[in-house]
Amino acid sequence: MDTAAAVPPGTTAEGATAATLDHEQAGTRQPAARHPRLDPYWLAAGFFVAFAAVSVCRYRRMATMSWDLGIFEQAIRSYAHFQTPVADLKGPGFNILGDHFSPVTALLAPFYRVFPTPVTLLVAQAALFALSTIPVTRVAARLLGRGRGLAIGVAYGLSWGVQRAVDFDFHEIAFAMPLLAFSLEAVILRRWYAAMLWAAPLVFVKEDMGATVAAIGAVIVIRTWQERPPRIVPLAVGLVAFGVLACALALGVIIPSFNGSGSYDYWNKVGSGGEQTGTIPFETAVRTLLWVLLPTSGLLALRSPLLLAAVPTLGWRFVSHDDHYWGTDWHYSAVLMPIVALALVDAVDRTRDSHRPWLASYARQLPALVAGAALALTASLPLENLTDPGYYEKPKEVTAVERLLDRIPDGASVEANVGPISRLTNRCRVLWVGGTRGVVPDYIALQEYDRTPDQLVEYAKQLHPDARYAYLGSSGGYFVLKRVHGG
Repeated sequence: MDTAAAVPPGTTAEGATAATLDHEQAGTRQPAARHPRLDPYWLAAGFFVAFAAVSVCRYRRMATMSWDLGIFEQAIRSYAHFQTPVADLKGPGFNILGDHFSPVTALLAPFYRVFPTPVTLLVAQAALFALSTIPVTRVAARLLGRGRGLAIGVAYGLSWGVQRAVDFDFHEIAFAMPLLAFSLEAVILRRWYAAMLWAAPLVFVKEDMGATVAAIGAVIVIRTWQERPPRIVPLAVGLVAFGVLACALALGVIIPSFNGSGSYDYWNKVGSGGEQTGTIPFETAVRTLLWVLLPTSGLLALRSPLLLAAVPTLGWRFVSHDDHYWGTDWHYSAVLMPIVALALVDAVDRTRDSHRPWLASYARQLPALVAGAALALTASLPLENLTDPGYYEKPKEVTAVERLLDRIPDGASVEANVGPISRLTNRCRVLWVGGTRGVVPDYIALQEYDRTPDQLVEYAKQLHPDARYAYLGSSGGYFVLKRVHGG
């Protein structure tokens, strides 16, 4: 073939030769310039809209699952007003840093100051989850091509662990998602300094994340051990030490110093004492591991050392005696999803040129397979609700309940259970029912379907024998009692 004839118009022969050499040196990888740079960003924008829609619609429908949204709103509300991060739902005057070491949530304080509503937290969480899809999609497209990159980005954004977390109101692990994703992207691209800088702030997300930081440091040591680039191995070892030390300080010093009992309340979930539910059954552990690895990576992620970053989270969950941590519900698996997704990218990149034809073929087809699995599973996951037009409507019953709760004045103290919390924490002092510890609230707001007003008044008498409460009103299974002073 005539070389000159193959040169595109406007390109010199020397330029064509250089391009050919670059392509040959890159092996079967396509040049990064061929991948539209905006793909990861529009995909992230789409997921942000979807995640925010699920969270906000659930809030509008008063479908809150737990007290966590209220606890975090109380803490962030305190930060927003330059006060100690008190969460009265954990106990009157309780400093949230005595429960979990998550000072990173203070970053939301400026936004909450402008928009003082729990919706601010939900939208912020949606943005953080969506942000984490950018590095996953970007590095996958860079190494595997545009189509496979988008497939892995879709599979990650739709992964069951992410969707479960979106469906669980707000949690601090939202901050861990982009930090993990950007750090492990940098590991794959051998940008060691960036990987360590992205990993280090994880210690401010939650006390157990220090172990994950240490694991990322170990991954960098493994990846650089033979080449030993200058200063990288010692710095990676230092990152391991930093993660371990930060975890130890949080668990042994910082949290106990803010906790009224002078200890870490969750030790009883891994040790003796407390309310125990036993040890994790073998079949439950296998089932959870398969859910983490099979639909998300076809088990190929096991071929990447990046998967070591998932070991600390899986470890404390499986060692725990609390069965809430063992399965696939709630938000506990969310931080595993970016790790597994990027381990898959790494494994496909390392495996697709394998000398074993069946393995190379499997690796090449896997991005499409995991995207298909994620789409199929979505039919039974929270994002499926977005296909129902009625999901976007605010039920009339909710409007009636909100009018009932609006009868409680701003600044009042309220004892409540899960149902009313998210409508009160932005303007009242809210305490958990039965956990007021001597504080006699102005109002009691409860979601109770099986009790009559008279029974609830009697229940209030049991909670506060020296006070008297009168029935104020009810709607849709929600009741409000008002303290009668002088009674």
